Amino acid sequence: MVDVILRDLDPDSLRARAGRWIESSRTQYAIIALIIVNAVILGLETSGTVMAHMGPFLIGADRIILGVFVVEIAVKLFAYRLRFFSVAWNVFDFVVVAIALIPASGPLAVLRALRVLRVLRLISMVPKLRFIVEALLHAVPGIASIAGLMLLLFYVFAVMATGLFGDSFPEWFGSIGASMYTLFQIMTLESWSMGIVRPVMEQYPHAWLFFVPFILIATFTMLNLFIGIIVDTMQTMHEADHARDRGEIEETIHQEGGAIEEEIRALRNDIRALRTTLASEQANPDNNRVD
Repeated sequence: MVDVILRDLDPDSLRARAGRWIESSRTQYAIIALIIVNAVILGLETSGTVMAHMGPFLIGADRIILGVFVVEIAVKLFAYRLRFFSVAWNVFDFVVVAIALIPASGPLAVLRALRVLRVLRLISMVPKLRFIVEALLHAVPGIASIAGLMLLLFYVFAVMATGLFGDSFPEWFGSIGASMYTLFQIMTLESWSMGIVRPVMEQYPHAWLFFVPFILIATFTMLNLFIGIIVDTMQTMHEADHARDRGEIEETIHQEGGAIEEEIRALRNDIRALRTTLASEQANPDNNRVD
């Protein structure tokens, strides 16, 4: 998208040069390095001991890096103008940097805690990370469908567990909400056997007939469906990117091939005209004789 915007600009204009500079590999690598340094600084600021010894230095470095980020956003706004906001990742960077500019005092001071979100700018700067996040977003409809199915599954099993084990284990299965939370813990396989199922089986020896199928369905089937949806979406996007790249290459080859054909056609016309001139001169040698 950014490449399209830059192509639409006059290549010799100041805006185009600013856009090419801010999107250049060297500038992008410098911004990535500053984001990493800023992440380290934000982590060090949580230590009272470190702040006692290096507090002013860390605060100053943080402000300088924030200033660089502001300049970066300003250059992009100058280069792209309102089309800056047509790129979702640009909007994300703008919001993250804007949050960091909120004053440390006042009604919005609580949002200062969100300035650590600047670290997430690595996602927008690194293409591989950006691709993964975009794949997750594209997979949301499929994930939502599976989540709805899992919620229905949890509800059915929770109603059954409340009716079966609620009287003897009210802490775990005394209500629908408690049963759903207990089943969620069982699904994660965290202390499910020794902590929950075996105590239940002391009073209900055949309780495993309820819990084992639930684990097989919820843990080994439903959760793998989530992974399958995400992997399939990433594969589809990867193939779409390759198809788009192939299309662009074929279009470029077609355009360059057309230009080459025009040049060859013009060259043939020039050769044909030259041959005609030479033939005319050979047919009338007297006209070319110098007295």
